[in-house]
Amino acid sequence: MTTPSGPLFGLDTFGDVPEGADGALLSHGDAIRQVVEEAVLADRLGVDAIALGEHHRPEYAITSPETVLAGIATRTERITLASGVTVLSSDDPVRVFQRFATVDALSNGRAQVILGRGSFTESFPLFGYDLKDYDVLFEEKLELFAQLLDEKPVTWQGTTRPALDNADVFPKTDSGRLDTWVGVGGSPQSVVRTARHGLPLMIAIIGGDPQRFAPYLDLYRRAADQFGTTAHPVGIHSPGFVADTDEEAVETFWPRYRTMHDRIGALRGWGPIKRDQYEAEIEGGSLYIGSPETVARKIARTVGSLDVGRFDLIYTVGSIPAAARLHAVELYGTEVIPRVRALLAESAKTTVSA
Repeated sequence: MTTPSGPLFGLDTFGDVPEGADGALLSHGDAIRQVVEEAVLADRLGVDAIALGEHHRPEYAITSPETVLAGIATRTERITLASGVTVLSSDDPVRVFQRFATVDALSNGRAQVILGRGSFTESFPLFGYDLKDYDVLFEEKLELFAQLLDEKPVTWQGTTRPALDNADVFPKTDSGRLDTWVGVGGSPQSVVRTARHGLPLMIAIIGGDPQRFAPYLDLYRRAADQFGTTAHPVGIHSPGFVADTDEEAVETFWPRYRTMHDRIGALRGWGPIKRDQYEAEIEGGSLYIGSPETVARKIARTVGSLDVGRFDLIYTVGSIPAAARLHAVELYGTEVIPRVRALLAESAKTTVSA
């Protein structure tokens, strides 16, 4: 999805619990209210989208993105209100549709659901699902959700939930179709599945050279062509942080990133991250950390080289202080996005003249 002025630019968060002014961690309630204030500021500054992820872990406050988005809807006017992602595998497609259609009504058509299988698995035992059904759960539920998007009575049968016989689902959206994407982590099968359903694709690029994902964008477009569906402009999201200077951004982000990486790594068999690995990710990988100028130039390189229609910055990690997060949103909206747009426009002029 692009506008006449070019790609869209959003912000993503999982509702990480930040530090307050006294250095202590905020409560989950305060962390949720902090996200609402950040979204309100992003809306005022012209950021295109805010996406809230779903996690069921103590370091994250958001377990129900659509509930927080509903609150944001009543205080904002133009920003797209997305999940990032909704873990469809451990939820019910009908209820997901109903909740986001409700957010769509509250926001006058600004709701967007990004569906995914989830990189964390805590929601599966929490809601009574077996991880051995990981693949079939998402496959079947996405099939049902794709039918619900037509907003007509649905007849469906599968193995993961009771069958539906000419069931009509409410509320209907004013537009007649809920804006729905699929978020993937780089699995070719997931990319092809998204193309088969004709849905927009959001790729999570959280490490390594972003150019290594170019084949996945090409696969999505080729698969859509073979299925006879629409290949929408692809979106990507990656982590980062913006501060007044490169040094401030790098030093603020590092200890929180290390803690998060090593906590997750202990569960997945990763070794502890070293400072040189972190700096290499900033230099040539998928961490967008630095001053507005530094971050803008790196985003522009990625967006231009991959030819994507949307870039979302995951702007929170761990306990980054609430005040620093709010300032990062301000810098992203007032300085980073305008600079990226100017750099892309200049690059386009150079290409045409050449």
